[in-house]
Amino acid sequence: MSKEYPAGRHVFLHQHSRGQLIYASTGTMKLRTRDEYWLLPPMRGVWMPPHVEHEMTASTSVSLRTLFVNVREFSISLPSYPVGISVTPLLRELLLRAASFPIDYPSDSFEARLLSLALEEMRLSSESGLKLPMGKDKRLRRICESLLDNPGDPRSLTDWAKEVGATTRTLTRLFRTEVGISFVHWREQLRIVDAIPRLVTGEAVGQVAENLGYSSQGAFTVMFRRVTGKSPREYLNKQSYSQQILSFPDK
Repeated sequence: MSKEYPAGRHVFLHQHSRGQLIYASTGTMKLRTRDEYWLLPPMRGVWMPPHVEHEMTASTSVSLRTLFVNVREFSISLPSYPVGISVTPLLRELLLRAASFPIDYPSDSFEARLLSLALEEMRLSSESGLKLPMGKDKRLRRICESLLDNPGDPRSLTDWAKEVGATTRTLTRLFRTEVGISFVHWREQLRIVDAIPRLVTGEAVGQVAENLGYSSQGAFTVMFRRVTGKSPREYLNKQSYSQQILSFPDK
């Protein structure tokens, strides 16, 4: 299926009885499940298994291409949990062609063979680095949810400890054990996830830096380069952006 969404359109929490590959041929969107937060620029998608609740926000105008899959009808083993997918040139062309297919088609047909190939290519194109985990602990999730709503919140982990009724030491341990990275690194990644769609739509780097709580454009650029290896302008130039994987080095 293909759909067009304007910037800012929000699709509230829902689930499907079929699995689906969620992919935008143009535009950038944010996707959330109960446990994870994803940024999907062009050439990136997410495999969403059946009955997993999720919601989507279009950060820019989005041309959505969704492949719904009745997983019981295919012999291909597909993940039972959400997985990031690198949409290769082959997979992209298969999906664009499939968007014109009727919903019902014979099992022994060109359409069926093409879609089976698309699923094989999708299965071989999974990747990491697209998501921000939020952990299970209620105190941890409260912090993560608040920061998702306001990535520029400047409060330290000590401030948050007072807010949620835990010690700083406990929260430090929870971020490491349940999220896998420190609080500071998680917040930096979130801010980059929030910044990229703004930069793509032409918002000035200085304005993005201010909205995200940085004292100067230079401080934001230093953080951005440290996490991604590129300055904001380098990261978003036309050639590199079309090929870029939003991945964060382990810390």
